[in-house]
Amino acid sequence: MNTRQSVWSRRVIILWFTVFSIFCIVPFVYVISISLSEETDIAMYGYSLIPKSFTLNAYEYLLQSPKQLITGYTVSILVTAIGTLLSLLLTAKLSYALSRRDFRGSNKMSFYVFFTMLFSGGLVPWYILIKKYLMIDDSYLALILPYVIMPWHVLLMKGFLSDIPLALVESAKIDGAGEWKIFYRIILPLSKPALATVGLFIAFVYWNDWWLAMLFIDNQNLIPLQYMLYRIMNNIQFLSTSMQSANISIDVTQMPNETARMAIAIMAAGPILFVFPFFQKYFIKGLTVGAVKG
Repeated sequence: MNTRQSVWSRRVIILWFTVFSIFCIVPFVYVISISLSEETDIAMYGYSLIPKSFTLNAYEYLLQSPKQLITGYTVSILVTAIGTLLSLLLTAKLSYALSRRDFRGSNKMSFYVFFTMLFSGGLVPWYILIKKYLMIDDSYLALILPYVIMPWHVLLMKGFLSDIPLALVESAKIDGAGEWKIFYRIILPLSKPALATVGLFIAFVYWNDWWLAMLFIDNQNLIPLQYMLYRIMNNIQFLSTSMQSANISIDVTQMPNETARMAIAIMAAGPILFVFPFFQKYFIKGLTVGAVKG
């Protein structure tokens, strides 16, 4: 009887997650379908899972300047890779110091980190700091440094590192290991799930950012992908609105709007979707550890 109940319970669980997975996949299918549809079909028939007529107009429009697109991808990949590695290393070091129970200032510094989540100095002082005092505008540093240390990532990593027994650190000290050796040889290898989880969060922040580029970047060779796609979308909307207000007849199939939005979403999310499966195991484990701890 128990075996039969267990089989039925498993089937119900599998069915539930299958239905849930389908609901999660459907929006992505819609995005792909819309990006491959004619603008006139969307205006006449609305959205559909299968395009009424297949076309690559949106992608052809976005790929009119392949050199600019390659530059955008290159800048975004460099900023994301360097920023994630630097941020992850500094976040892990700060989190490790705050997680040490033998560190007297741990609670005060943890509160200070948490306090910065609630209140910030504001946009204007931040802009003046980057532009006038640090003078790193129009450079890669302007796209990397502002996100190097983020309070939420520090507290998330601290929660994981707090579970590492202090006895491991003490035994390593008895064997003659210094703080740096303990951190790199013991703490970091034990923190792979947390590093993968926080690393992905950091990578998402860098990859999806266009705000810093809009504020600090004028050099066309330093414009990341997200900001480049943002400007393309704004140009499409501006041209469409201007031509309509001037009573100029335009062919909407030659000026994609909704289809371009979806094509931009695919081009922006593609690399992250490609990288995620390689870190999925550690990412899920890190989230599970955090859930069990909570």
